[in-house]
Amino acid sequence: MNAIVDAALARYDLDRLTICSVGSHSALDVAFGARAAGLRNLVVTAKGREQTYARHFIRRGDPARGCVDATVEIDTFADILRDDVQERLLAANAIFVPNRSFEVYLRQRYTYDEIERGMRVPFFGNRALLRAEERDEADNQYALLAKAGIRHPRQFASRSAIDRLVMVKAPHAKVTFERAFFLCSSPAEYDEAAQQLLDAGMVTQVGLQDAVIEEYLLGPTINLNFFFSPMLGELELMGTDTRRQTNLEGFRNVPPSSLAALRNVPMRMEEAGHIAATLTESTLEKAFEMGERFVAAAREANPPGVIGPFALQCAIIAGPPKEFVCYDVSLRIPGSPGTRYTPYSAYRWGRDVSVGERIAMEVVSARDARRLAEVLT
Repeated sequence: MNAIVDAALARYDLDRLTICSVGSHSALDVAFGARAAGLRNLVVTAKGREQTYARHFIRRGDPARGCVDATVEIDTFADILRDDVQERLLAANAIFVPNRSFEVYLRQRYTYDEIERGMRVPFFGNRALLRAEERDEADNQYALLAKAGIRHPRQFASRSAIDRLVMVKAPHAKVTFERAFFLCSSPAEYDEAAQQLLDAGMVTQVGLQDAVIEEYLLGPTINLNFFFSPMLGELELMGTDTRRQTNLEGFRNVPPSSLAALRNVPMRMEEAGHIAATLTESTLEKAFEMGERFVAAAREANPPGVIGPFALQCAIIAGPPKEFVCYDVSLRIPGSPGTRYTPYSAYRWGRDVSVGERIAMEVVSARDARRLAEVLT
C-alpha cells in the first residue's frame, strides 16, 4: 500500500493536512483532536445522520464554539469509495482515520480487498490489519492473540461439546453488522435458547452454524486502549473503560426474585455507551506486557504492524493471581472518548490527551520529522 501513500503525499500540501473520518463512532474525538494539534478536520457524513456534525458541533464564531471544520455529505457511507468523493478528500490533503463504523458499513457492499485497494486516501494506521477483527478471516485476532501468547476464552467446536457456561455469538439476522448473543451451559440449553432467537427472527440456521461458542468469563470487563507510536517506538496506555450495552444493563438491574419473568427475553448486547474505569496499579505491568506482546506479534504477522490506537478488550478473572483474558481486539480507534478521563494519558503527557488528539500529535510529529510515510498506509 506504499504506492497509495506515495501518490497522495506527492500532491499534498503538507502545511494544510486535514484529519478525516466518517461521521459516527469516534468522529468528534478525531475532529477535536485535530484542532487541538493545529490541524484541520473533515467529517464524511451519511444522509440522515449529518446533523451532529454539520449543525450541532460545527465550528462557529462569536463566541467561538464547535470542533468540526467541514463536512462532506454522501448518501451512504459506502459511497466514500466513489471516485468523485475520493478526489474531494485528496484535494483536502486528507489523512483518514478508520473507525468501526467505516468497516461495518462498507463491508455491506465491499470486500476488505476492495476497501483496501479502493481507498486512495492514506490511512493513519495499518489498513491491512482492519480485517483481523473479523473472526472468519484467516489471520484474525485469535491468530494474533495466540502468536502473542495472550489468553483468550476457550472455544467450543460445536454445541455438543458445551460442558460449562458459554456465550454464543451468532450473526444477527436483521442487523447485519450486529451479533445476537445468548448464554447456556449444556446442549439442551443451547437448543432452547437458539429456538427462541429463531422464533423471534433474530438469528437464522445458517448464522447459528457460523456462531462462535466460547466460555463465559466471570469477571469485570475492561478495555485497554493502547497507542503504539512509531515516532517514539513506545507503547502508551491512553485510557481504560468499560461498556454500557442494551439490554444487558437492564438484566443487571433486575432483582433476582424477578429474573424468572425474563426467562424468554433474548439478551441483547448493542453498544449504548462507555464508562471510564480505572485499573488497580498492580495490574498495569501485566497490561503493558500484553500490549507489547501484541504489538510484536502484529508486526511479525503483518508488517509494519500496529500504528497508533488499538484496544485489547478483556475480562479480569479471579485468582490468585488475577488474570486478564482477552475476548476481543479493536485494531483502530476505540469508540469511547471517555478514555481521556482516566488518569493514564495525564501521567504520561502532563495533561489529559484524547485518542483523537494523540493521533493528530503523531501526524504532526511525523510531518515535521519528514517521516509521514512511517505512520500511514
